[in-house]
Amino acid sequence: MSSAQGPSAEEGMLVALCYEANGSCYRTLHSFVVQLAIYLACALGTLITVLGNLLVFIVVSHFKALHTPTNHLLLSLALADLLLGLTVLPFGTIRSVESCWYFGDDFCRLHTFLDTLFCSTSIFHLCFTSIDRHCAICDPLPCPTKFTVRVACIYTGVGWAVPVVYTSVFLYVKAIAEGLGHFLRGMPCVGSCQLLFNKLWGWLNFPVFFPCLVMKVRYVKIFTVANKQARLINNISRSIGSQLHVGASKSERKAAKTLGVAVGVYLLCWLPFAIDTKVDSLLAFITPPVLFDILIWFAYFNSACNPLIYVFSYPWFRKALKLVLTRGIFCSRTSTVDLYQE
Repeated sequence: MSSAQGPSAEEGMLVALCYEANGSCYRTLHSFVVQLAIYLACALGTLITVLGNLLVFIVVSHFKALHTPTNHLLLSLALADLLLGLTVLPFGTIRSVESCWYFGDDFCRLHTFLDTLFCSTSIFHLCFTSIDRHCAICDPLPCPTKFTVRVACIYTGVGWAVPVVYTSVFLYVKAIAEGLGHFLRGMPCVGSCQLLFNKLWGWLNFPVFFPCLVMKVRYVKIFTVANKQARLINNISRSIGSQLHVGASKSERKAAKTLGVAVGVYLLCWLPFAIDTKVDSLLAFITPPVLFDILIWFAYFNSACNPLIYVFSYPWFRKALKLVLTRGIFCSRTSTVDLYQE
């Protein structure tokens, strides 16, 4: 009997199985301390993702001063990351620790759909945010007339619609699944939830990760322009003997540094997973399950970082958060506070 049919009786005494059935997946055994540590780490990541994005959603929704086109994108991004933390990460935590899927095939398909949908939506929104920032820094004068609420709504609609259609086609269209059947890795063992692991999956994911390339190119240009503007301000101010260049230079460099951190964190979170899915599909899926789980959670961690990178560093958010925590969101007077006033 091949290994795909499950271990023999002797092997069954030495390893743990997800189910008492032929063809069951192997269950990775951890000591209690290791298991508890993994649960706590995953739970902490989930909690940060949920609370951070929930605060962003509440703050941007409540304060009228924040109802701008740019913040419209941030609100939609926070919603995608919040839903990921609420619906995907709890079940992903159990799967990562137990190395088994205990929730049935139908929910596996739904879980995979939600996972791919929210992650892809988050990526698209980050791309659109980079377009907005590119406009604000590289072309600041006409930007308010170009990036309007209507444009932000279009970006938001595209950011949700494309991932919905893309994910639905590959998960729920039977003709697609049958057409790619000969590319499948093989019959999955009982207790796994790996619907999308086939030889083409890593390369079929490219349309989803294509916005990453757009975002990186734009952020490189933003970084270059910000540094160029800072040097120009320094040169002009030095020639006229003004001290104003100090503050302006610091402001430009801080903006460039923030963008650099955003790109760095994004690459740290998503690039290892993106590379592995492409390479692994060509090498008969040799990535150990533990390593693959680590790469997935690195990608998930980007949703926890988004509030810190894109919102928490803003002075208006700190002021809004203080008002929410001290006066509450049910006080009608707080919604009209001018958060941009020093």
